[in-house]
Amino acid sequence: MLPPTVLAEFAALLGTERARVDADTLALYAQDETPGRCTPEAVLFPTSHAEVVGCVRLALEHKLPITPRGAGSGNVGGAQPTPGSVVLSFECMNRIVEFDPANRLIVVEPGVITQDIDRLARSAGLMYAPDPGSGAYSRIGGNLAMNAAGPRAVKYGVTRDHVLGLRAVDGSGRELRTGSRTSKYATGYDLTRLLIGSEGTLALITEATLRLVPAPERTVSLRVCYASDTAACTAVQRIMQQAVVPSALEFMDRRSIEAITEFGAAEGLPPGTEAVLMVEADGPAEDIPRQVAALENALRGDGLLELQTGFTPAEIQNLWTARKSLSHAVKKIAPLKLNEDVVVPVSRLAELVAAIDAMGTLHRLPIVSFGHAGNGNLHVNLMVHPDDEGEMARAEACLRELIETVLRLGGTLSGEHGIGNKKRKFILLEIEPDTLALMRDLKRVFDPQGILNPGKKLPD
Repeated sequence: MLPPTVLAEFAALLGTERARVDADTLALYAQDETPGRCTPEAVLFPTSHAEVVGCVRLALEHKLPITPRGAGSGNVGGAQPTPGSVVLSFECMNRIVEFDPANRLIVVEPGVITQDIDRLARSAGLMYAPDPGSGAYSRIGGNLAMNAAGPRAVKYGVTRDHVLGLRAVDGSGRELRTGSRTSKYATGYDLTRLLIGSEGTLALITEATLRLVPAPERTVSLRVCYASDTAACTAVQRIMQQAVVPSALEFMDRRSIEAITEFGAAEGLPPGTEAVLMVEADGPAEDIPRQVAALENALRGDGLLELQTGFTPAEIQNLWTARKSLSHAVKKIAPLKLNEDVVVPVSRLAELVAAIDAMGTLHRLPIVSFGHAGNGNLHVNLMVHPDDEGEMARAEACLRELIETVLRLGGTLSGEHGIGNKKRKFILLEIEPDTLALMRDLKRVFDPQGILNPGKKLPD
């Protein structure tokens, strides 16, 4: 716990109710969605940019590490405190500062719920394109920290592609402004893109100017069932080689189908289904028939069992039932899900899926894979019992084999979940020493005392 004199300084800055050291608060903020916990020294709740500046300068003065936190919904330990740290929670900085439909932008604080941004944008015929699966509860600051994405990334890009500028505070307490309010910007270095995805290790984002795009007039969904994972992955390649880019292209593997079948959510899937693709098209209403025809043509091929298209909201919801039930279904397999977020070139997706299947057999582990196939991004879930030491040891060996396989296929070990404290040990397998040394130099420029989210992103 913080010394009383230090706590008094934070309380003078924030007020006693927003500088907390009570046991219940410390316990609540001791972990995120990742296994493991560490009790912080205090939890701070700033409500403005100026208060964040003050918190960083006080932490610097007293040599206190800072763990920034949004909703705590990450699963790589990015918001897990380190020993002796204070948690700086942005949940009270939840204001929409400006909504400017004429210029297709919105200015928000980091504590705004991601889905609320899109909801407001759609009231003016626009949308905020990034759509992480946690969008209903995650906060935009966490999305910025991890460069989050979601199904629409295949067509619209990731969070980094929709940020015009930032306001932030670095580890020296310096106040930064990056980017501009315009879509074209070539003045100075592009610090905006550098800070996005840096997981709070370079600076704390206090405000973001986000780019909005026109909302599509119409959306159509297709559910496509295949007799094998290979047939589905081959269809993904065909889709991504033709002209119509889907607004979503989701994949569920054989073990996913087994899980939802055992869960009782596979009703409507034809017998023999071992893989499913969920595909969406969006755009002007008059162009939808052309897009659907092109996608259906690409989806047809060896192993196709069934292709269904939903045009109405009810039809679309019905087609997505199996995919939406998957997160609940996998929980019946084992109590703990080790969720890896890997990416390979789309042309190597079938090889990755086959390799994962072999790993499950070799290490005697149930592995459920699904995700954003159009980007080659799979969420590989190793289902384990944490109290079984032998199983956990096999899982650790399997994870390393997975990462090595992904890199051999020309991929990367994280697509949208970040690195946090769980994947740091694998960084040296992907990033060359000279490149990593330059990244460490950047860290020292932005955070010379190393107080910002230590133990995350880069290996020691």
